[in-house]
Amino acid sequence: MPYRLNPSYKDQYYHVYNRGNNREQIYFEKKNYSYFLKKVYLSFDNSIDLVAYCLMPNHYHLVVKSLAEGKLEKAMQRISTGYTRAINKAYNRTGHLFAGRYKNKFIPGDEYLLHLCRYIHLNPVRAGLVKEAKDWEFSSYQYYLNSNHPKILNTGILLEYFKTVKSFIDFHKNFQEEQNYYVKDLLFQ
Repeated sequence: MPYRLNPSYKDQYYHVYNRGNNREQIYFEKKNYSYFLKKVYLSFDNSIDLVAYCLMPNHYHLVVKSLAEGKLEKAMQRISTGYTRAINKAYNRTGHLFAGRYKNKFIPGDEYLLHLCRYIHLNPVRAGLVKEAKDWEFSSYQYYLNSNHPKILNTGILLEYFKTVKSFIDFHKNFQEEQNYYVKDLLFQ
């Protein structure tokens, strides 16, 4: 895959996302979600902090903080290529799994970061997959409710904006539909 035109810079936040080719599924079984997350954990190592994520049946969202320049591009290439090869082999498929290269959008500030993470965590609720964000097992939301989380997930970044875990939960529950349009406009410009 040719070098990505949007480089990542040290100590900056990015929204990384992609969807299935023709909006088709990219995860077919529970083990596929787990395998994708394992690829993320192994590829990010100590050069990228994972702030939030949500894996949906036909797309994914990752919010990351780059701790070193140029590492995000290499990590995402490993994740995308490795995951596609594994899925194609396991399901006797050929060709593209994703709709082109992943996208990475610079996150310009704290307010955007907070609204984006909430938007991502509530994605399965809006899609009707679960009633509450805590019930979707392929999202980082559940890990914000307790201290038992994967080492690669840095919950401290978001939680520093909230006095308590309850205020974090309330922030998600008090989501207003007009904020959805605000974030959606920013996400897909």
